[in-house]
Amino acid sequence: MIRLLSARLHRLELRARMPFRYGIATMTDVPQVILHAEFELNGARHRGLAADLLPPKWFTKDPARGLADEIDEMLLVIHTALQHARDLRAPTAFAFWRDLDAAQSSWGAGRRLPPLLTGFGTSFVERALLHALCRAHGATLSEALRGGLAGIEPGAVAPALRGVAPADFLPATPPAEVFARHTVGLSDPITAADLAPGERVDDGLPQTLEEVIRGYGQRHFKIKVNGDLARDRDRLARMARVITAGTGGEFAFSLDGNESFRDVASFREYFRAIRGEPALAALWPQLLYVEQPWHRDVALSPAIGELARGWPERPPVIIDESDAESASLPAALALGYAGTSHKNCKGVMKSVINAGLLARRRAAGLPAVLSGEDLANVGPLSTLQDLAAQAALGVTSVERNGHHYFRGLAQFPAALQEHALRWHPDLYARDEPGGWPRIRLREGRLKVGSVNAAPFGVPGEPDLSAVPAETVL
Repeated sequence: MIRLLSARLHRLELRARMPFRYGIATMTDVPQVILHAEFELNGARHRGLAADLLPPKWFTKDPARGLADEIDEMLLVIHTALQHARDLRAPTAFAFWRDLDAAQSSWGAGRRLPPLLTGFGTSFVERALLHALCRAHGATLSEALRGGLAGIEPGAVAPALRGVAPADFLPATPPAEVFARHTVGLSDPITAADLAPGERVDDGLPQTLEEVIRGYGQRHFKIKVNGDLARDRDRLARMARVITAGTGGEFAFSLDGNESFRDVASFREYFRAIRGEPALAALWPQLLYVEQPWHRDVALSPAIGELARGWPERPPVIIDESDAESASLPAALALGYAGTSHKNCKGVMKSVINAGLLARRRAAGLPAVLSGEDLANVGPLSTLQDLAAQAALGVTSVERNGHHYFRGLAQFPAALQEHALRWHPDLYARDEPGGWPRIRLREGRLKVGSVNAAPFGVPGEPDLSAVPAETVL
C-alpha cells in the first residue's frame, strides 16, 4: 500500500543570463521549486524528489495577469495536490496517480482552472512517488515503467490499449545518448550584429545562434515563430544561412508556432508562404514537425478537423500546451494531428499511455510523433529526471535550453553542483574559467547512460540543506 507521509517545498530564485522570449512572455527571473516527499511503500519510508521552474505565461496565457499572481497560483496547485495525496491510499503508483488526478481535476474544474495548470500539481507528486519507488527497489525509471513495479495499465485509461503492456512499446534499452535540440527564442540574437551595445553577456558561454553552433556543436534546433509573416520570414532566412553554414547542412529542426494562429486557414496560408520562400529552401527537408501552431482555446475544436480533410500535404503537426489530459491525444489524432510532446510537468504516466497510442498508430503506417520538449528544465534534479523520462520513452531529440539560459548549475548550492559532477561525469563537466558545472555537449549530443542507470535519474542523497524550505505536510 502507498501513502504520502510528509512533504516540504524548497525554493530557489534563478535569473536567466539573457532574456528568453516565448509566446507572450519573456523569462528573466523565475523561481524553481523542489519537492521533497516521504512515502510509505509496503510499510517502509522512502524519500522521493521532483523539481520544476514556475514558468510565467505558459500554463495560463493571460496577458492581463501579473507574474506574481501566476506564481502564487502554481504554488497553490502544488500545495493542493499534496493535500489531496495525503488522503489517498493505493496499491500501486499507477492507481495512486489515477486517484490523485481525479481528485485534483475535480478541484481544478470547480475553480475553473485550466487542466494543464491543475495537472502540474499532480505531476509533481507523481514524479516524487516514482523516484521514491525506484529508490525503494533499486530500479531505474525504465524498469519501473516497463515492468510491473509502477503497475501501469494503459488500457484502464485508453481503451484502444486494452491487453497492451508498457513493455510492448517502450524500448527495452533506453538510448544512451540523445540529441539536444537548441531553442532559438523569439528575441534571441542570430549573429553578433544583433547584439546592441551593452547586451553582450561576458560569462564565457555562447550567446548568438552562430556561437551556439560553434561552441556546442549543435545539430538539432527548435525555432520559435510568432505568426508575423514578414518578421518570421526574415529571421528564418537569417537562421537558415547560419545553420546551414555552421552544420555543413547536417541538421534537423522543429518549428514552434507558439499558439499564434486561430484557425487552419491562417496557418496553412502562413506555412505555404514560408515554405515557398527560396531563401528557406534548405530548411524544409530537415523539418521534424510543427509544434502547437493553434491557440489552446481552439486547437482541439472540431473546426481543426479541416487539417485532415483539406490539407493532405501538411507537415506533421503536434500538440503541446493542448496535451492537458489523458483524453487530449486521442482527440488530437482524430483531428489530424501527428502526435504530442512529453514534458515532465505534464506527467510521466500519461506520456507512457501516449507512447502506446502512438506506437499503435506507427504500426498502422501513420505519422506518429512523440517529441521531447523543455520549458527551461534547470538544475541537477529536474534536468536529470526529464532526461530519464525522455530516454525511457524512447525520445532521442530533446529540447534542452536550461543549461544555455541559466549558466549550467552556477546558481545552485555547491553541494548540488558536486553531486552532479560526482554521479554524472558523462553528462556534466566543470566549466572553465567559471568553475561551475554545465552540461557536456558533444557534437550536439548528450550522453545519458548515468541518468538511465540511476533511480529516476537521481542517485545518492542530494543535499538540499542550503535551499530554503517550507514544510507543507
